[in-house]
Amino acid sequence: MQHSQTVNPKSRDLDTWVQRLWVSKQEQDLDLLYKALRPLIARGECEYLQPCSLDVAENLRLMEAEQLTLLAALLSDPLYAEPLKQGEIERDYGSQVSRICAGMWSLHSFRENTAGAADPTQKEQAELVRNMLLAMVGDIRAVLIKLAWQLQYLRLLAREELSPVHMHAANLTMMLFAPLANRLGISQVKWELEDLSFRFLEPQQYKSIAKALANTRLQRENYIQEFIQTIQVMLAEANIKATVYGRPKHIYSIWKKMQRKHVSIEQLYDLRAIRIIVDDNDACYQVLGLVHARWAHIQEEFDNYIDHAKSNGYQSIHTVVIGSADRPVEIQIRTQEMHQFAELGVAAHWRYKEGGRYDRNLERVINSMRRLLDADVDDGELIEDFQAELFSDRVFVVTPKGKIVDLIKGATPIDFAYAIHTDIGHRCHSAKVNDRLTSLNYELKNADKVEIITNKEPRPKMNWLNSSLGFVKAPRTRQKINHWFRQQNHERNYQEGVAILEREKHKLNFPNLKAQDLFQQFGRQNERDFLIALGRGDISPKQFSDSLLRSRSTEIPIRKIKKVALSKPVGGVVVQGVADLVTQIAQCCQPLQGEAIIGYITIGRGVSVHRVDCKNILHLNEEQKKRLVDVSWRGGTMDYAVDIQVSGENKPGLVRDVADVLARLNINIHEINTLPRENEEISFINLTIQIQDIEQLSEVLEKLMQLPSVQDAQRRS
Repeated sequence: MQHSQTVNPKSRDLDTWVQRLWVSKQEQDLDLLYKALRPLIARGECEYLQPCSLDVAENLRLMEAEQLTLLAALLSDPLYAEPLKQGEIERDYGSQVSRICAGMWSLHSFRENTAGAADPTQKEQAELVRNMLLAMVGDIRAVLIKLAWQLQYLRLLAREELSPVHMHAANLTMMLFAPLANRLGISQVKWELEDLSFRFLEPQQYKSIAKALANTRLQRENYIQEFIQTIQVMLAEANIKATVYGRPKHIYSIWKKMQRKHVSIEQLYDLRAIRIIVDDNDACYQVLGLVHARWAHIQEEFDNYIDHAKSNGYQSIHTVVIGSADRPVEIQIRTQEMHQFAELGVAAHWRYKEGGRYDRNLERVINSMRRLLDADVDDGELIEDFQAELFSDRVFVVTPKGKIVDLIKGATPIDFAYAIHTDIGHRCHSAKVNDRLTSLNYELKNADKVEIITNKEPRPKMNWLNSSLGFVKAPRTRQKINHWFRQQNHERNYQEGVAILEREKHKLNFPNLKAQDLFQQFGRQNERDFLIALGRGDISPKQFSDSLLRSRSTEIPIRKIKKVALSKPVGGVVVQGVADLVTQIAQCCQPLQGEAIIGYITIGRGVSVHRVDCKNILHLNEEQKKRLVDVSWRGGTMDYAVDIQVSGENKPGLVRDVADVLARLNINIHEINTLPRENEEISFINLTIQIQDIEQLSEVLEKLMQLPSVQDAQRRS
């Protein structure tokens, strides 16, 4: 949350406070503010550990709450309890303000600092939940004021020595207020509520993480600033308007990730985190494309919350890339509207309601809470249902010892086992749910009691990863299982990686390609790590194909020609440096859309476009190299002719099988010839086919290789 200095009523005069809280700039609101503030300023200090309504209103102002909410927050002070009761608030400020204040007082009737145990009782929780539901249905702004009040209360507690009062307030905040802030989309408040509560509940863990962050702050900030500058230059060159800045770190979220991933703080991705804010959705995807083109990214850490928004309406793109010195950097990409909603949620509803999006989310929240209020349930059921609404995408189960475990909705006993400990997951043999043996793909329900029966040795099953069997729901579980299998099969994966590299070199006719040309592009430490990752499937076919193309562009030195302002798009190619020349695709190497290319200025035939590793280009003399010109592919698609050769068993039907595959892929055949047989066992077929780009060619060759009768399929030089 954006912080401001708490304003001491004694050190600020009335006019200063009025100007600070007068957000509407309407004259009638100015008079009402003066009327509400005079008694508060005159009173001076508030009671011990009693949040002043001035500070509560300031918290709400930073949440961009509108004028009515700020006014109601001021009038929710104990100073106005009697005027509210006597009807003076409704008479002087209107029924809407009076209703919000009444809802706020209903929530205040539950005292967070009640004496007793550190953990709130079920009855206490249920009482607060019922009051909260009533306030939300009456006017949700009462709950926003309560969240701002709770935040200020925890800030006051942070100045005091730890006591059971701190534990009580922190537990209640973690159980109800922080999840409610999250449900309402107010991440500003959620983060600080969680950090303050965590500081009370786990002071040593809190100090340890805070110290680790402080020790590396300067180095981390310098790294982020350099990364931001690189992104800003990249976006400026692409003419994309954006705001780029480092994302704040939250201690509680860091601790949760350390627990979930079983890693140290140095191994976390989002300690180096950047946020990019752009104008519209299209720009989000443009930025994502530029980022992924420049840096290798970690596929498992990619999330597209624009296409698949979270249940509270949150939208953004998250990705983790490998920066310099092999350091991971988390990047969030979103529009200004998404950012406003992510930070403020329904708190800013009344200021931005003309957009419609906030209206829908607010209506969904209130309707879900109204259904709970209408239900006739006991304390335990009410709390369970309320938390189920707050965590609509989560499921809560218990261990045999009564510990609550928070899992993704749809989670299975295997997900539960890995959530307890990675080793428990690896050794999981079977499971009991509610004291009865059940299948490992059973979908867990709220309040299920789960017990895992383990093997002596770790033995994960490969079929757990088969998504159609439903054994695993949580992405983190899948990653842990994959990691175990990867660790067992390094040598086999290495050999498979070598085979894949050789096969792709042969298939696409890249004879000079070496693993040492590629490993840094994927953030790997050395060639062996790269080949292991390739063999076990960590590097996708598309990633590998893209890297092959990038590597080709560095195989020969290309003389750069000074560019002129004009670029002429002709025949799918942009000619840079020389204007008004026609282009033609060179038949010697037949470059395809997406491949690295270079132009050669011919005499009388315009610019001939070659692959950068074309033999004719590689063997140019120094005088001829002066006629090279930079060219690049235009946007959109075009068709290109490419020559391929297929070899297979000398049996009837080989040509027919090849033609059938091409037909199913909608590939036109320009020319087809069978070559004289060198022996009676092998046949060779030369084809010229119509292709749009290098990716389509790779797919065609892969499909042909899958034919039982085909031994080899590759592009001809």
